[in-house]
Amino acid sequence: MSSSCGSRPPALRSTGSGTPAYGLSVEEVLGLSALAGARLVAGAGGLDRVVQRLNVIEVPDVRGWVKPNELLLTTGYPLRHIPENLGRLVADLDARDLTALAVKPGRYLDRLPDEMLEQADRLDFPLIRLPEDAGFDDILNQVLARILDRQAAVLARGEEVHRALVQIVLCGGGLQEVTDEVAELLGAAVTVLDGDGRQLAASGDDALLTRLRDALSDLPPAGEPEARAVVDHVPPAGAPAAWPADAARGETAPVPGGPVTDGDPGTGSGGPIVVPVVAGGFTHGRMAVLGVPAADAGILERVATVVALVLTRQHAVSAVESKYRAYFLRDVLTGRSGADERVIAHSASFGWDLGRPATVVVAELDHGPARVPEERVLQDRLVAAWTSAVRRRDRKGAVAGFSGVVAAVVAADACDAPALAKDAAAVFADQDRTFSTGVSRVAQQPCGLPSAYDQALRAVRVGRQMNGDGAVVHFDDLGVFRLLSLVEDTAELHAFVQETLGELAGDQDSEAVDLRRTLQVLLETNLNVAETARRLHFHYNTLRYRIGKLERLLGPFTDDAHLRLNLTLALHVLRMRGI
Repeated sequence: MSSSCGSRPPALRSTGSGTPAYGLSVEEVLGLSALAGARLVAGAGGLDRVVQRLNVIEVPDVRGWVKPNELLLTTGYPLRHIPENLGRLVADLDARDLTALAVKPGRYLDRLPDEMLEQADRLDFPLIRLPEDAGFDDILNQVLARILDRQAAVLARGEEVHRALVQIVLCGGGLQEVTDEVAELLGAAVTVLDGDGRQLAASGDDALLTRLRDALSDLPPAGEPEARAVVDHVPPAGAPAAWPADAARGETAPVPGGPVTDGDPGTGSGGPIVVPVVAGGFTHGRMAVLGVPAADAGILERVATVVALVLTRQHAVSAVESKYRAYFLRDVLTGRSGADERVIAHSASFGWDLGRPATVVVAELDHGPARVPEERVLQDRLVAAWTSAVRRRDRKGAVAGFSGVVAAVVAADACDAPALAKDAAAVFADQDRTFSTGVSRVAQQPCGLPSAYDQALRAVRVGRQMNGDGAVVHFDDLGVFRLLSLVEDTAELHAFVQETLGELAGDQDSEAVDLRRTLQVLLETNLNVAETARRLHFHYNTLRYRIGKLERLLGPFTDDAHLRLNLTLALHVLRMRGI
C-alpha cells in the first residue's frame, strides 16, 4: 500500500467466505481432511455454528467440563451408562453454548439413540459420527491450525484497514473521507451520529443507507441507558474463544427499536451493528454499519477509534476557531477592533454580518452552587445553547462567550429576545442553574455596538436585581433603575436609603416592612387613599391612621413633592437586589 498522500491505497481484499473470521463453521470443519468419512447424523440446521476451540472429554460428568463454542470429541466412554438420558444431555450441552458433539462409536457406544438424534434436530445442534479410524490428535491439530490461520488473517486485515484509514487522517482527510473509505473497503453502509443522534457523515450504497437510516430512526440519544451500544456483539479482531456464543455465530445484534431483516448472518445482512465512538473517556457519538461481512465485524472497533481521532481533531480545531471568534467579537464590543469597514470585512470571514442594524443580547449565568470546573462547563453549554437559538432566527448572527457572559449580535428585525431566551433555555436544560438576559437598543453601525453592549450588560445585571434570576430585560425598560445603576458607590446608595426611610429601611421588623408596603402603594397610586385601601384590603380609617404614622416617621410626604420623590427613589433602590 502506498504511503503517498497523493495516491489512494489499493482496495483491500475480503477474507473468508462470509463465515466469522474468529472461528470455523461446523460445515467448514466437516470439509477438512482429518474428518474425512465423518457424517452429520443430526442437527443439520446448525451447520453455521462456529467452532472456536476443541476439547476431548472422556470423564463421566461431561456437562461440568464443556465451554462455549467448543467442538466436543468423545469415544462415547462417558455416555455408555446413560443411554436413556442422552436426549437430555444434548439439551444441556446446547444450553451451555456448545457448538457440536462428535462421537466415535464402536468400542463403548454402538449407536446414538433415536431420542438423542431427535433432540439434536429439534435444537439444530450438530451431532457428528466419526469413523472408527479417526485420530483425535489429527482433528485437533488441523482444526486449531485452521482457526489460528483465520484469526491471523483477520488481524492482518484489521491492521491493513487501520493503516488505510490512518493514512487518510494523516493526509488531512475528514470524517466524510473516512466513512467513504470504510464503506468501500467493507462493502457496507456506514453512518456516524453525534450524541444527539444527528448524522455527521454517511457513505455506502443508497439502498443500504436507506435501510440503515430506517433502522436507526428509533434509536434513543446516546445518554439514555437503553441506548448502550451493542459492542458486546461486535467481536474485536482475533477475539478469544470465550467470546459470547451469539457473537461467535456471526449474529448481528439489532439496534434498539430497529428492524431485523432476514438474511445470512455470515454476510452481515441482518440488523445494523452499532459501535460507540469514544476518545479520552468521552463518548462523541456512535458509528452504525449495515451490510458488513461477518468476517470483517471485528474490525469495526478499530474503525471507531479512527473516527474518534477525526472527531477529536475537528473539536480541537473548532475550539481554536471559537477562541479567535470570541476574541474578535470581544474587541468589537469593547471598541478595540478599528474602523467599521474592517469590522464588517473581518466578521464576514466568520460568517457574520455586523454591518446591518443590530441588537446586542447578553446572557449571564445566575448565581448558584458550582465549583470552578463546573462553571466552565456550564459556560460552554450556555454558549452552545445561545448559538443554537440565534442560528434558528439569524444565520449571520454573531455569538461568543467571554468574561463570564455570552454575547450575541442579532439583526434588529430578527431579535425577539424572549423567544431567543426561551429557545436557549430549552437547549441549556439545566435543572440547577438559570441565566438572565439583557437586551440593548438597536445599533445602526458597528461603531455603535460597544455602547449597545454596555446597555445589554446593564440590562442583564439590573434586570436580575429588579426581577430575580431568569429575567429577560430590555435596556429601555429599566427606567429610573438605569440611572440608579450608574451610581458605582453602593455605600452611598445604602446611606441614601437609610437617611430617607429611617427605621423602615430594614427587614428585621415585620411592622416596618408592612408600613413600607403601605407607603409604596400610596406612592404608586399618587396618594389615592380609596384606591390604596382597596389594593391593600384596609378599611379607609385604618389607612388614614397608617398615613399619620408614616408622616410622623418620614415627614409630611403628602404635602412635599420632593420628599415623595426621595421616598420613591429609596424604595426603587431597595428593589435593586444586590445593591
